Amino acid sequence: MRTVVLNPVGAQVSDLPLSEPSSRSAPDVSRLRLLLAEHGVLVLPGQEIDDPDFLAFLRCFGRLTFTAGETPVPGFPDLNVISNVGRTTPPRSVFHVDTSYVSNPPAYTALRAVTVPEQGGQTLFTNQYRAYDTLPADLRESLHGRTVRHVVTGLSPDAAGPETEAHHPVFPAHPISGRTTVYISTPERCVSVEGLDAERSRQVVAALYEHSTSQANVFRHTWSAGDVVIWDNRVVMHRADHEAVSGDRVMHRGMVTA
Repeated sequence: MRTVVLNPVGAQVSDLPLSEPSSRSAPDVSRLRLLLAEHGVLVLPGQEIDDPDFLAFLRCFGRLTFTAGETPVPGFPDLNVISNVGRTTPPRSVFHVDTSYVSNPPAYTALRAVTVPEQGGQTLFTNQYRAYDTLPADLRESLHGRTVRHVVTGLSPDAAGPETEAHHPVFPAHPISGRTTVYISTPERCVSVEGLDAERSRQVVAALYEHSTSQANVFRHTWSAGDVVIWDNRVVMHRADHEAVSGDRVMHRGMVTA
């Protein structure tokens, strides 16, 4: 397993063929967990795998979970399809954390490149360790110990499933690395901060979000055929760049709870 650190977040891991069961051994998975906790995103290029291989890899990390309202992969209900095929307008994507409105959000999300467009379609990631470390000291101090209320967006309560909101610390310590992150999602989802009124909550969330997503804090991954990318939702936010995409873009996604 060879690792190259990316900037400002992430690492590329090569010489780990996920099609071989030996690559999913306990020592390798433990190493990947540590790398994810340290770097947030792992790019695994050149993978010749199918959905059963992808699922076997994901199950090494824990129990699979599925977000209500997503489109499942035919024959693989634990995976969902992300596709621009047949769309007349590009999908909408903003920086977010997957399914943060539940009490136990996915710890890990992974994408397998099925069809890579001729141009565009990058996925962007933020470094939430760096976001915390570079926050103004007064803002950091004022928010320590507080929680943010995350609510479901884009789905009716009936379609969202049993949980539609959850409170999470704004500055949690990562359970593996021990480092502190800024844990927020899109401002539409982060509706209040513990102890602050509605207007101040809005201002604080907007400031945290703008700070976290500044250009200097973002890594852009350009997809190639055979790429698998896995990330730690406790370390990064992510979004897809659907502007100026030329050609079909199809990904299969899987998520794992902690």
